[in-house]
Amino acid sequence: MALKSSWELALERTGGKSAAKLTAGQKAELAELDKVYTAKIAERELELKPKIAAANAAGKADEAQKLDEILRNEVAKLRARLEDAKEKVRQGK
Repeated sequence: MALKSSWELALERTGGKSAAKLTAGQKAELAELDKVYTAKIAERELELKPKIAAANAAGKADEAQKLDEILRNEVAKLRARLEDAKEKVRQGK
């Protein structure tokens, strides 16, 4: 069993529709979604990374680990929401 390329996986997720079939409006919506969610992720990182660094500097490894886990979970949730929103745009909803 051969590994699938990211392109093959993307085609599978979109039901075989290629990106070439997107309208200009859909492409603009996808780009806007990328901007919005990149900003949301950056905002959370800017808020939590200094707290993680401060906890590490204070020798509070447990607190730093918890904050890092919170950050990773929130970033994963935001990325999942982004993919859901993009899929809706691709499907024309």
